[in-house]
Amino acid sequence: MIRIEDYSPIVGQATIDELFLLAQRLQGNEIQNINSTAVGGGVAEILTRMIPLLTQLGVRSRWDVIKGDEKFFSITKKFHNGLHGVPVEVSHEEYDTFIEVNRLNVGMLSFADIVFVHDPQPVALVEERKNIGRRWIWRCHIDFSKPNERIWSFLQQFIEQYDTAVFSAPAFARKLAIPQVLISPSIDPLSDKNKDLPDDLINSIFSRFGIDRTRPVITQISRFDYLKDPLGVIKAYKIAKRHVDVQLVLAGGGATDDPEGPTIMQQVQEEAAKDKDVFVLFLPPSSDIEINALQRGSTVVLQKSLKEGFGLTVSEALWKARPTIASAVGGIPLQIAHKYSGILTHSIEGTAYWIKQLVNEPEYARKLGVNGKEHIKNNFLITRHIKDYLLLFISLFRRNDIEYL
Repeated sequence: MIRIEDYSPIVGQATIDELFLLAQRLQGNEIQNINSTAVGGGVAEILTRMIPLLTQLGVRSRWDVIKGDEKFFSITKKFHNGLHGVPVEVSHEEYDTFIEVNRLNVGMLSFADIVFVHDPQPVALVEERKNIGRRWIWRCHIDFSKPNERIWSFLQQFIEQYDTAVFSAPAFARKLAIPQVLISPSIDPLSDKNKDLPDDLINSIFSRFGIDRTRPVITQISRFDYLKDPLGVIKAYKIAKRHVDVQLVLAGGGATDDPEGPTIMQQVQEEAAKDKDVFVLFLPPSSDIEINALQRGSTVVLQKSLKEGFGLTVSEALWKARPTIASAVGGIPLQIAHKYSGILTHSIEGTAYWIKQLVNEPEYARKLGVNGKEHIKNNFLITRHIKDYLLLFISLFRRNDIEYL
């Protein structure tokens, strides 16, 4: 098991000592995280890494996952798409079903001193606050910059019952009657997905998938989700391939709360079947080493999202010093300074242009990777994330007497 002290060589012992000092202020209190899936997506990944580290710091922490049927998750997927600006229609019956499932989950949960609710699926649990009190935080991990107003209005009635709302980027902040806090997500540099790997292991994984490392490899790691635009990635690759001999890897999995994944996956496979240099890899949740190797062994990493809450795959690629091209959406511009720590694009054609440029200019691509890694080290590692959360938790207990740290 990774220990909190193991991060000292990366971030410095002073950072670790500070985390222990902050954690002491929370002794005797328990933090409860609640979301909608235990596997798949950035939220589950962050909680999997963070809960044990908080426990090592002396902060009692636990994680609960709400239950729902296929109908419920189809509704919440509509919410997800609508909040990202995709045209959707949600019926009165579907809103009622959403509330009903949340209320059923209340009866299956016991609530801690701080209830930390992640994303829209469990947002209505806060109705129980009038009966039990406690301190409640709602954490938004998705892009709220241009939401469907009807869905937003529905969710807002619940969000404003929380003590605080947390967003990942300034553009996502909304007009709310409660305080809002900016806390960006993070990656764990010591996880299997991000730790250093020997080159022979990277080569063996590429060989297993039939990918030729002697030729340039362009890779996107993401769920098979419409908003990750895998079909747009294939179009950009085809344009770039007119000028440079590249291969394309689209690798990722799904999430238990995303019923659209298999349909998108099938569409991508049908499009990729026309080109032997396109590799579509559906990876199970246990594939962190494979994802790590695919990113480390790639010439260029893409994240061509149409919308993005933050895009941790960008941080992962930059941490590995890989030249990265990503859409200028959501929280991605917080991670990439254009032409310095990576490349920001706005179109399929722009993505193709920069693929060609970085393949043809390896020294410039290398410098982008070096700068990108330093930026992630300074801003988006899990130790910074834990510190931000500890300060937020402490502030909930100190707000009434206006004590500032």
